[in-house]
Amino acid sequence: MTDPRYDVIAIGNAIVDVVASCSDELIDELGLAKGGMTLIDEDGARDLYDAMGPAREISGGSAANTLAGLSALGAQCAFVGQVAEDQLGQVFAHDIRAVGIDFDVAPRAGQPSTARCLIFVTPDGQRTMNTFLGASQFLPASALDEEAVSAAAILYLEGYLWDPEEPRAAMRRAIEAAKRAGRKEAFTLSDGFVIARHGDDFRQLIADGLIDILFSNEAELAALTGEDDFEAGLAQLAPQVEVLVVTRSEKGAVCLRGGERAAVSAEPTTVVDSTGAGDLFAAGFLFGLARDEALETCLRRGAICAAEVISHYGARPEADLKALMAEKLG
Repeated sequence: MTDPRYDVIAIGNAIVDVVASCSDELIDELGLAKGGMTLIDEDGARDLYDAMGPAREISGGSAANTLAGLSALGAQCAFVGQVAEDQLGQVFAHDIRAVGIDFDVAPRAGQPSTARCLIFVTPDGQRTMNTFLGASQFLPASALDEEAVSAAAILYLEGYLWDPEEPRAAMRRAIEAAKRAGRKEAFTLSDGFVIARHGDDFRQLIADGLIDILFSNEAELAALTGEDDFEAGLAQLAPQVEVLVVTRSEKGAVCLRGGERAAVSAEPTTVVDSTGAGDLFAAGFLFGLARDEALETCLRRGAICAAEVISHYGARPEADLKALMAEKLG
């Protein structure tokens, strides 16, 4: 097996985040599910945008955010996702390339427009996401560069993108290419609603040995395993994957690999906007894992990255992550 060209190649939604502060009263007035993620159509996106206060437009998408963190740490990365031939598509492509990530998928002509996520952030730092998936749902399998997948040490797949048919086929094709090349497949469960719709698919992927590294949070673990007890959920799932990583918000995170178990506390920080916490945790963890670091070190890297991203608005790191690692890890 040749040395990898990339540390991580990821397939995910190509989304531009629109982030604004708001009151709890506005959340209630708009009938939004506070702290959750709701899929909306283009008309709904337009209406919510009109209701927002002053906002920042920041390229996002779960897997793309993870790659942005990895790139900031010094990893070599590539992204596979679909934008439209419009202004937001240009914004996304510029932003992801500007942070050193290879992105070669051609923009899609016509409707729908580029995906966007309207994020309302309440004073407690909770983010309420309303996502119009737009062009990102139409990533065809033909857009996949199997040579690039084979040239990456880790293939990272975003659970959110499992919903639409075209990108699901692209992701299955990528898994096959990575397996043939002897690479590792990582998967993030993304959200409880994704598990509710596709949990059987995910459980089958795991049973078939097609997921080596699984990222979950505490609620997603319960949804996937059917176990409300945290330890029972771990005991059921851990033997089925090579590496299981479960984040627990303020309670830190746990990782199991074979008979090995590691855990870390959350890094102290001031929560401004929790958008991207799980994405950046995955970035730090994967950076360490790609370098064969101890599990506890991988978890600490994840916790440090997550603490940085929730200390400001937006789901991309703003501080120098390399400097943070040097300060925190020595």
